[in-house]
Amino acid sequence: MQEILEQFLDYLKGIWLKRRYIIVSTWLICPIAWIYISQMDNVYKSEARVYADTQSLLRPLLRGLTVETNPDYQISLMVRTLLSRPNVERITRMTDLDIQAETSESYEKLIEGLKNNIKIQSTGRGRENIFVISYEHKNPEMAKNVVQSALTVFIENTLGENRSDSDSAQKFLSEQIKDLENRLLTAEAKLTSFKQKYSSILVNNQGGYYKALNADKIRLKQAELELSEAVTRLNSAKAQLASAAPNIDSLSSSKVQTEGSLTTTFDSRIAQLESQLDSLLLRYTDRHPDVIELQNRLTQLNSKRENEIKKYYSSSDSNSSSISSIEQNPVFQELKIQVNQYENEVASLTVRVNNYKSSLVDLESKIHTLPEIEAELISLTRGYDITKKQHAQLLQRQETAQLAQQADDSTSKINFKIIDPPRAPTEPTGPKRILFLIIATILGAGVGIGLSLLFSQINPVVTSRNQVTKATGIPVFGVVSATENLGLQQWHKKKTIIFIISNTLLLGLLMCFILYSMFPEQILAPLKGVL
Repeated sequence: MQEILEQFLDYLKGIWLKRRYIIVSTWLICPIAWIYISQMDNVYKSEARVYADTQSLLRPLLRGLTVETNPDYQISLMVRTLLSRPNVERITRMTDLDIQAETSESYEKLIEGLKNNIKIQSTGRGRENIFVISYEHKNPEMAKNVVQSALTVFIENTLGENRSDSDSAQKFLSEQIKDLENRLLTAEAKLTSFKQKYSSILVNNQGGYYKALNADKIRLKQAELELSEAVTRLNSAKAQLASAAPNIDSLSSSKVQTEGSLTTTFDSRIAQLESQLDSLLLRYTDRHPDVIELQNRLTQLNSKRENEIKKYYSSSDSNSSSISSIEQNPVFQELKIQVNQYENEVASLTVRVNNYKSSLVDLESKIHTLPEIEAELISLTRGYDITKKQHAQLLQRQETAQLAQQADDSTSKINFKIIDPPRAPTEPTGPKRILFLIIATILGAGVGIGLSLLFSQINPVVTSRNQVTKATGIPVFGVVSATENLGLQQWHKKKTIIFIISNTLLLGLLMCFILYSMFPEQILAPLKGVL
């Protein structure tokens, strides 16, 4: 540590011996720099403070009804994009600065200068959106105009962004809804055309092919079982009828005349079939199989009735009394009615069984066609349902967007309040001449010290016995100071006085420049009077 301190002291002594370089550098650098600094143009700073209020009363009322946007994020985005090139070019046009640029290079320089000099800072604490826009220029009116233009661009862009977003959203939704409407009409046309093409199949096959096939099989089994039961009941009734009238087989076609009218064995059956036919005609058309079958049976029974009437008139009178007595037997008539009912039931069930068999055969013949038709119908219906659902959702979103736009039109989500409007400053804010003068002085002195150190190392002078010891390797036991007769002390004293006088004059000159920087008008006024 002692060696380092001694080395540092040797450097200081060397600088002191070469101090003339400090005088030269300071007198060459400092006055020139001071004159340049004093001639620098004054800079005037204009600023404006604006408060962005994002606490709208409609926000809690419309929560969940409209599309919510974050106004704080929107403001921060506009702060970051305020100094974009389109905005800066707009500011130049608003302040007529673009007229001053005669070439493209000067215009680009003007744009870059505005980007670098326009400042926007947030000064609010917490959620307070308070922003300060400032600009420095040598013309105070121009500084005010630039700040005013930047403030206008900032407010208009923020408010216009909401309208632009709403218009873009409305346009996008309208285009999508129109596209979905066209797709929906196309899907509806395809589905309608498909249903019309396969209407006969789809109407009779609403539950699906395999479900209809199983249902027809179940109905066929049920109908066959009912037919078997009806045949059994018919056979039993016929056996009872035969046992009740064993001796009138030859008189089976006899008739009875009562109360001036003819009654045949077919009258009750004809009446019963006519009643069933009327009932079926209420539900079906004339082309229904059951209706056709009953009409055929009625035709046959009416023909048999006419034949029986003809035989009646040709038969002998002797048989009339016996036939009449048998026919008028209540038990016999009841058995005949039952037989007729069972025959009609068997005929009806036979028609039903045949119809089910025909339907089953028809379905089984289409086992390769119907599933494909059903799959295509399901695909068309699914596409139509999806398009319809999307269309309904977009319509709902369009209503939401319209409500949000109406809310924005009635009251803005962001309200700007100018706290301090921009104004033309009366006092310059720069440049900071005193600071620049001090820096120039330190720079000149530093250059002089550096040169003194450099030349002391290039042309060294021994200033201590340690240096002699290091240079020669011979220990030094004593030092003899220079006598006054040699004139060295007088010479060093003269150099010191010159150094002090030089620095004193330099500091005095520095004080003059500082006073001029602080009070330019007061100093120039007497000079103007003299001149």
